[in-house]
Amino acid sequence: MRNRVSNSCQPRLGLDFLAGLGYHQMRKKSTVKGFLSMIDGFVRIAAITPDLRVADCTGNAAETVRAAQRAAQAGASVAVFPELGLTGYTCGDLFLQDALVRGAQEALSAVLAGTAGLDLLLAVGLPVRCGAALYNCAAVLCAGRILGLVPKTHIPNYGEFYELRHFAPGEGVDEEVELCGQRVRLCARQLFACKEMPDLVVGVEICEDLWVPAPPSEALALSGATVLLNLSASDEIIGKAAYRRSLVQGQSGRLLCAYAYADAGRGESTQDMVFAGHDLIAENGTILAETKRFRNEMAICDVDVQRLAADRRRSNTFAPGAALPRTAFSLPLRELSLLREIPPTPFVPQSQAHLAERCEEILALQAGGLVTRLKHTGIRRAVVGLSGGLDSTLALIVMAHAFDDLNLPRSGILAVTMPGFGTTSRTRGNAEKLAEAYGVELRTVSISKAVEQHFADIGQNMNDHDVTYENSQARERTQVLMDIANKIGGLVVGTGDLSELALGWATYNGDHMSMYAVNCSIPKTLVRHLTAFEAARSPEPLKSVLLDVLGTPVSPELLPPTKGEISQKTEDIVGPYELHDFFLYYLLRFGFSPRKIYRLCRAAMQGRYSDEEIKKWLRTFLRRFFSQQFKRSCLPDGPKVGSVTLSPRGDWRMPSDASAALWLREAESL
Repeated sequence: MRNRVSNSCQPRLGLDFLAGLGYHQMRKKSTVKGFLSMIDGFVRIAAITPDLRVADCTGNAAETVRAAQRAAQAGASVAVFPELGLTGYTCGDLFLQDALVRGAQEALSAVLAGTAGLDLLLAVGLPVRCGAALYNCAAVLCAGRILGLVPKTHIPNYGEFYELRHFAPGEGVDEEVELCGQRVRLCARQLFACKEMPDLVVGVEICEDLWVPAPPSEALALSGATVLLNLSASDEIIGKAAYRRSLVQGQSGRLLCAYAYADAGRGESTQDMVFAGHDLIAENGTILAETKRFRNEMAICDVDVQRLAADRRRSNTFAPGAALPRTAFSLPLRELSLLREIPPTPFVPQSQAHLAERCEEILALQAGGLVTRLKHTGIRRAVVGLSGGLDSTLALIVMAHAFDDLNLPRSGILAVTMPGFGTTSRTRGNAEKLAEAYGVELRTVSISKAVEQHFADIGQNMNDHDVTYENSQARERTQVLMDIANKIGGLVVGTGDLSELALGWATYNGDHMSMYAVNCSIPKTLVRHLTAFEAARSPEPLKSVLLDVLGTPVSPELLPPTKGEISQKTEDIVGPYELHDFFLYYLLRFGFSPRKIYRLCRAAMQGRYSDEEIKKWLRTFLRRFFSQQFKRSCLPDGPKVGSVTLSPRGDWRMPSDASAALWLREAESL
């Protein structure tokens, strides 16, 4: 029951189901070379564990340079190395020897010279003396220049760690030192900002700093850092890897940032401690890259700093902190062949195991919302228009689960099939089979004569298959449902989904309206998976009916069939729902520009649609989204199941008369 013209809409944000972005180190998930670039907000980051020998500063510097060169060749713009990597972490009392401190400085000079020609920001670890104190520092380098020295704030002195014997805490330190012939700021809380990418702001902390109750990264992120680097020497014991992973993952999620963690490796494994080189990179709660332990490898991936910045703008609890000193650096804006996957269906988890879990959770949320509404109103009957199409099938599934939860007989559900001018035997037959399989009451109410009388009343020609012809049928069906619900003391359950709300593919005051809309947060691409999930766990004959519904073309069935087959296919008119759901997700979830959405879509679809097709439907999407807000401004209640909905009472507040000119202008220029 969807109409096509007159009142068509735009996208809504949706459920943040983009949960499957994880890959291991160097796994190839790339598109055409140069397809996306740093202009699009992507930055390639490497966390590296080079080969190392304790106290061999010259050799360690050479290994660091070689590793930095490999990272740069792989397209990295930012690289982080382990804690005290130029000397080795396990030097013990050798840190009190002038020879080792001088050797570390000479090693840093060698790294500066060896990486001066690289388009790379890198953080390396070494001991630095300032006055009478020795600090465990990260040196942040770019183009042969030391941008700053970040001392470790929290110095562990428990278990196998005796760092206070050698190093002073860096909290509150803000000094200028001379190092490698350069005057450099030594400060625990400072930031490094890329001139060419305003959203790329780097902060640094060291090992234990992450493991304490209030990590320095909190202040760094609140002051603007979108990328946090951790130089670490975390020895390996049973169970520690999982805990380390959870810390990195959790901190990236709490701080809405990218977090790159470089761990000491096998060369540090001396005397009682064993190091595994467990390198990790996370983005907003998702592990994007991770090395296998005990191998001394490199984790490398692309993070989207524009996306991180957008999330922060949306979160009013991410309150900016005190301004910290910033040092600017320059990087050329590279084009990238992405090392991360851009899922073509961002509302749908990519792994089958996760998908099944998510489907079960969503159905529970939908049913839970309906349960509450029925209990609150004391209503024990529910009415749904059952067309035999995808959306009404999902609504019936949810209703059955809700009635089961309430221990109410499914016979309290009244499914009404309302054949009209476009109804086919396939959809009507599936509606009848669904009602029987779920054990609900079925009633057939033909709308043809009522609509014909209405056409006669308003002077509508039966042969004129215009918007009035279509919408009159949708409104008649809604009237039937509402009046039947009144008659039996029931509640009308709506069937329209999120994608239709975004595009305005609904008849105003027709199928647009209900008493509770269970599908209003579910995009069309996810509706299919939910129905397939229900089919997979259903016995025959229900399973076969659900599978046939899945195989039926999406259609409002408002135009007469052709030789008994559906003549009006929605996607032929408004475009592929796969594309529209993609546009909807990135426009509303992150506020991305049409240009970035287009380029992401090209990468995600892997040639399934031509460039011109993507541009065409993106422009269609934008026009419909902006023109149809008036429908979304008066939506009925419905359960929120994802991160954002189009509810005017919830996540989406938009004036109905807002202009689309800015967005369309950019889309037209692609």
